[in-house]
Amino acid sequence: MLHPTRRSVLIGGAAFTAWASIPTIARAAGSRDPRFVALILRGGMDGLAVVAPIGDPSYEAVRDEFSMPLEGPDAGIPLDGFFVLNPRMTRLAELYRKGEALFVHAAHTAYRERSHFDAQDVLENGTTAAAHYKDGWLGRIIQGLPADGDVAKDGAFAAATTTPLTLRGAPRVVTWLPPGFAEASDDTRSRLLMMYEHTDPVLARAMAEGLDLSRVTGSEVETGEAVKAMLGTMEANGFERQVVAAATAAGRAMSTDDGPRVGFLDMSGFDTHLRQSVTSGRIGRALTALDLSIGALRDSLGDAWDNTVVAVMTEFGRTVRMNGSDGTDHGTATVAMLLGGAVKGGRVYADWPGLAPNALFEGRDLAPTTDLRAVLKGVARDHLGLDPRMLGGSVFPGTEGLRPIDGLVRRT
Repeated sequence: MLHPTRRSVLIGGAAFTAWASIPTIARAAGSRDPRFVALILRGGMDGLAVVAPIGDPSYEAVRDEFSMPLEGPDAGIPLDGFFVLNPRMTRLAELYRKGEALFVHAAHTAYRERSHFDAQDVLENGTTAAAHYKDGWLGRIIQGLPADGDVAKDGAFAAATTTPLTLRGAPRVVTWLPPGFAEASDDTRSRLLMMYEHTDPVLARAMAEGLDLSRVTGSEVETGEAVKAMLGTMEANGFERQVVAAATAAGRAMSTDDGPRVGFLDMSGFDTHLRQSVTSGRIGRALTALDLSIGALRDSLGDAWDNTVVAVMTEFGRTVRMNGSDGTDHGTATVAMLLGGAVKGGRVYADWPGLAPNALFEGRDLAPTTDLRAVLKGVARDHLGLDPRMLGGSVFPGTEGLRPIDGLVRRT
């Protein structure tokens, strides 16, 4: 048991937040013990810079000098003959070769405007732009999970002071303050716990669970060593070290038999209005950090990775053409990703709309063709065992006519 006064190992604050919910999933998912992680990339990731459609005859014309290199050290990594992956994502390329990564292109939410805040609300509550709920689709999924499995704890935990919209509705979310805040002493924590036990038993129970979460994440020293092993000799900046530390802590927690089964991560840095570039610049730095965090999550999950699906998503894409500041502005469709040993990957799923001028949404954006909620429905049904009627009714309200996408995960 770790000393309860240590600061949370889920490092990240505003840049990267790690969460996890607790129920072990059973019944409809069979004898498997699946894990699910939702990872939100905040700022609006440019899907054309991540998975570039070099097979589209209009691609080089619309991106011009900022199209993906096909030769040299910064050449895109071939995927399927039509799409290439940004060379900053070597760990994702390895997962793709192993059949553990699937890219969904021209993916979209129900939102069609260009506000980060509204777009993230729609992404996280899983509804339409006109209907904002007070809870989120991941919280509603947790509510719908069968409760007759080997439940380790009830609720969720986070490296932040508040619950993200995605997780609202999940029972008893335990939050952790990010680094930089003053840390309470042993005596203060003990006195608070004693006071709450007499005045607010529910809050006392949540606080006690929070103090005990360290047993499944490992100590700061252990996590620090794992981060060093992950980064090796590379010159990582502070942001990269933070996202690796957060992903490592989340993976460690979710790898244990009595630890979390459903998790949430988020990462900033994808609002690339200027100096975006292709393989360097702002997008290069953001994708390097993302690639490192995914590698850290995979490594820290250990054997549990084989039963894991990580859904990576962003609130909207970017404009097809670059702006005058060598960046991109807020757009519409983009790339989503499914990663993990339970993913039926090694492919790009795309109803490709094309990049010709008459094919663009509002004359400027990649047109939306695959609803992200259909992707999440397919995963929730086939990986987590949720009933499609529940997914179309309470989890993603108003989507009864939107069919879950088949064949996204391995069913054993």
